[in-house]
Amino acid sequence: MVAVAMLHEDDPREELKSKIGDLGAIDVFHNQVLVATYKRPEKTKSGLYLADSTRKEDEYQGKVGLVLKKGPAAFVDEGNIQFHGMSVEVGDWVTYRFSDGFPLEINGVHCRLLEDSHVKLRVASPDLIR
Repeated sequence: MVAVAMLHEDDPREELKSKIGDLGAIDVFHNQVLVATYKRPEKTKSGLYLADSTRKEDEYQGKVGLVLKKGPAAFVDEGNIQFHGMSVEVGDWVTYRFSDGFPLEINGVHCRLLEDSHVKLRVASPDLIR
């Protein structure tokens, strides 16, 4: 299956951060990671428009998200070398199984609260994953 190249008017990272706004009143605990679910743009680079139902599906079936906050114990090795040399930072795109985490909405943006071990990959662009 060939990936469909998407067209972003602006960096989707900045758009998500702008939509969600200030997260200063939210604290993430323990090994949790708060991610905003990536939603594909309306139009592909070749000019095809995605159906609203396809884009809406991303909110619940999405596998890519932008790291917004992480708890103080996220990606911290506690002697078991589970995360040796690995971490993600706020602003990174990550992947996870759509069934993982706790879904929630913050300022109209669909998010997931994941355990650090639910994060599977860090990717340079959300469009690399389908």
